[in-house]
Amino acid sequence: MKATARQLPLLPDARTPTLREVTDAIREADIDALPSARRLADQARYQEIHARSALASVKGMPFHWALNPYRGCTHACEYCYARKYQWHLELGTGDDFSSVILVKTNLPEVLAREVARPTWTREAVAIGTATDPYQPIEGHYRITRRSIEVLTAAATPFHIVTKGPLVVRDRDVLSDASKTVRCSVCVSVPTVDEDAWAKLEPGTAPPMQRLRAVRQLVDAGIDAGVLMMPLVPGITTSRSIVERTLQAIADSGARFVGANVARLDQGAREHFFAFLAREYPALVEGYTRLYERNTADAGYVREIKGLVDATAARLGL
Repeated sequence: MKATARQLPLLPDARTPTLREVTDAIREADIDALPSARRLADQARYQEIHARSALASVKGMPFHWALNPYRGCTHACEYCYARKYQWHLELGTGDDFSSVILVKTNLPEVLAREVARPTWTREAVAIGTATDPYQPIEGHYRITRRSIEVLTAAATPFHIVTKGPLVVRDRDVLSDASKTVRCSVCVSVPTVDEDAWAKLEPGTAPPMQRLRAVRQLVDAGIDAGVLMMPLVPGITTSRSIVERTLQAIADSGARFVGANVARLDQGAREHFFAFLAREYPALVEGYTRLYERNTADAGYVREIKGLVDATAARLGL
């Protein structure tokens, strides 16, 4: 494996997986569609660490607890809001985010201790809020899978957000969980437009492959749906693209759909504007006006959500 130009600080109890382990994980994750996807996963630097805690308290969201088996993500989505969290480790929000992946190898064991406490009230846990829990390396470590088993045994509801079709590997544990706790899988498919996908999400599986994963999950009796998040102004928000994407989502059998316009917080904002200048320079001026704050203009957001809602209703979503 190649190290990044910026070396990761030495961490206690750290280990780097072998090249064979990474290669096997990539093969299981099935990300051959874009050459960049295999390259990003193969060239990343993976470092095993011991987590001190598993569950993170969250404020201002529909959920109060988050669980993230990894830090960093080889999916390398240009708009990803989680890039801002790299600052806490003094890592860059650009290449470091997708090429330096910290693997919390002991997370299931720490989680088991936390949910066994008498004070744990079995509130819902959101899995994958700051990293993709089914990025390719999960094929080797199975940290997400083991965490699902822990939460199920503790009668704790959970919800998963992922762009990784590798989630279908865990249909058995998800099906078992569905019988005893409230759980769901939200597969992120912002668009089925292949040009936009290739530029915006260079390390991910194709959108239609993700939608096939939704169909497989639903057929297994799992509550699975799609998040068209984020919708990227001027790139994936045209009426034709939105309608085509929603039609594909309806065809997948998704049990629910949600959508929102991209958010550009400090850290993620700088990276995304650099991406725009490189790939869509004609949009930079408009984005500067549209994103005077970290969220897009409220009127624009209402317009796009209105288009999504009307189309989804017409399709029975």
